[in-house]
Amino acid sequence: MKDARPDDPEHSTHLSAEVLDWSGVVAALALIVVPLWMLLGNSAVLGGHPALPILLSAAAALGFLWMFRLVTRSALLERWNHDNHTDLPEHQRAQRHVSGRQLLRGLAGRIVALGLVAALAWLNPFTYQPGGSAGEALGSPGTTPTSTTEDATTITLAPEGKARAGLVFYPGARVDARAYQDILRPLANAGYLVVVLKVPLGISLLHPGQARGAIDRHPEITTWAVGGHSLGGVSASAFAQANPEVSGLLLFASYPADSMAESGDLAVLSISGSNDGLTTPDKIAASKPMLPPTAIYTTVEGGVHAFFGDYGEQPGDGEPGISREQAQQQIAAESVRFMDRLVRAG
Repeated sequence: MKDARPDDPEHSTHLSAEVLDWSGVVAALALIVVPLWMLLGNSAVLGGHPALPILLSAAAALGFLWMFRLVTRSALLERWNHDNHTDLPEHQRAQRHVSGRQLLRGLAGRIVALGLVAALAWLNPFTYQPGGSAGEALGSPGTTPTSTTEDATTITLAPEGKARAGLVFYPGARVDARAYQDILRPLANAGYLVVVLKVPLGISLLHPGQARGAIDRHPEITTWAVGGHSLGGVSASAFAQANPEVSGLLLFASYPADSMAESGDLAVLSISGSNDGLTTPDKIAASKPMLPPTAIYTTVEGGVHAFFGDYGEQPGDGEPGISREQAQQQIAAESVRFMDRLVRAG
C-alpha cells in the first residue's frame, strides 16, 4: 500500500470515514443521553401518558445499538490490522473508506438523528410544582370529600357519593397533567367528577377524541362538560363540536380552531388573563365570533398564561400583576359557578 498524500483520493476517503465515525459517535451519544436525562430527571415523563416514555426508551435503545455497531466495527478493524499488518506503519494499515455518496447519506442520517433528539428535548414537559392554593382557599368544612385516582392516561378527582355532573379536562401543550389537579379540585369539592387527561407526548391534538373514553367509563353521569388550557382548549372545543351530547365547554386561556358560532345549545365559559403573553387579550377578542353568542367571558386582571396550572413560569408569557394564589382562586370560583349553571340548565 503506497503512502497517502493529502490530495490522494485514498486520503480523502479515509477522512470521510473518520467524519462519519465521529459524527456517528456524537449522534449516538445524543440519542442515549437526552432520552435518559428526560426519563430520569423529569418526573412528569414517567408520570404522564406512556407514549413519551416508550418513545424515549426506543430512542435510547437505538443510540445504544448504534454505539455498539461503531465500537464493534472499530474493534474488528483494529484486530485485523493487529493480526495482518503489525509490521507496517500505522498510516499504511488497512483503513475504512467511503464514497462521496456514502458520506452524504451517512451525514443525512446523522442530521435526522440529531433532529429527532432536538424534537424529543422539546417534548420535555413542564413539571407539576405543587401549590394547592386554589383548592385550599375554596375548601371549607361544608365541601364534599374527594378522592384522587390515577392511571396511565387519566387523573380522576371524584366526590363522595353521586357526582352532579362531569368535566373532562385537556392539559396545555407539554404540561404535566398533575399541574391541574389543585386548580380543578374545588370542582370535585363542589360535587363534580373531574377527569384530567394525560395526553400522548403532551400534545392533545394527537388524540382530540380522548375524552370519549373518560365519558364512557362513567355512564352514571348524564351531564358532561369538556375543558382545556391553551392547546388543550382547542382539543376540547373540537370534541364538544363533534359530540352534541356535551353540554358545556370550559376554556382556560384558549379558543377554538374552527367556528362554533352555530353551537347554540353549548354553554361556554372563557377565562383568560389580562397579562397573558401567549393567549393575549387581543387573540381572545378576535376569537369571539368563533364561539356561540351566549358564551361568557371572564378576565383575571393581572393573570398570565402559567397561572392556569401549577407548573412554574412559561417562556413567552407576560408579567403578572396579581399573585398566583389570587388568580387561581378566581379561576376556580368561576369554574364552579359555570358547572353550577350547567346543572341548573340541564
